Amino acid sequence: MGNAGIPVRALGEVVLRTARLDEMRAFYRDVIGLEVMRVFDDGMTFFRLAPGFEGHTAVLALFPLDRGEGWQGHDQPCSTLHHFALSIPHAERPAALAALAARGLEPRTAFHEWVGWHSIYVKDPDGNTVELVSAPEPA
Repeated sequence: MGNAGIPVRALGEVVLRTARLDEMRAFYRDVIGLEVMRVFDDGMTFFRLAPGFEGHTAVLALFPLDRGEGWQGHDQPCSTLHHFALSIPHAERPAALAALAARGLEPRTAFHEWVGWHSIYVKDPDGNTVELVSAPEPA
């Protein structure tokens, strides 16, 4: 932790609002392989990402566009979301790339030399960029 600020330790949750709950749920469950924690009556879905920090499971949640008070709508061209990354084991990277390509999803790859990360980028049904990131074991 630096000299100032809040001592953030982990990602707790990412929430995506969507008009395509069924397609998005299928993508994150069947393509990405996330475990569904719960699907609510309105379709809101929570996926387990990782154990998280101090008992708060790290999650990805899908919300219907019209859920929640104060929500003023959804305008993807004006969204501030660029992408989000999910960590995968480096040894599983080739299999993940092949599985995405086999589904016709046109993944692209990149190596970020400055930090030593290998990335696979793919679009979900709403057009959000999902990065699958890995780093080889240090030598």
